[in-house]
Amino acid sequence: MDILSTHPSKDTFDLAQLRAAIDAASACATTCASCADACLHEDDPKSMTRCIDLCTQCAAICRTTAEILSRPGPNGDSWRSIVEACIAACRECADECDQHAGHHEHCRICAEECRRCADACEALLGVAD
Repeated sequence: MDILSTHPSKDTFDLAQLRAAIDAASACATTCASCADACLHEDDPKSMTRCIDLCTQCAAICRTTAEILSRPGPNGDSWRSIVEACIAACRECADECDQHAGHHEHCRICAEECRRCADACEALLGVAD
């Protein structure tokens, strides 16, 4: 049994959309952290500074988003702002990683994962209205 389905406030969200957003944010956090580390180990890490910064920032907001969404009984609307920030960070990181995707496979994978997370978070917002 899924832990979210046992929560007393489980009816606050569509559980399938909530699960998808949590899973996507968790996966994106891990992917972005790995991409930032890979960028640091490239031949010219200085040229990857913006990518490293955005990946690190995206990983942090995705971890926070997954943690907040893992509590399906939110008080107020602050959760919505966190999810919106996650979408923005993911889109920005994806755009940056796309610029390096032709040379670095880790950036291509990261861009895809960031878009997947942003899409899942947007879908959650869509059913939460």
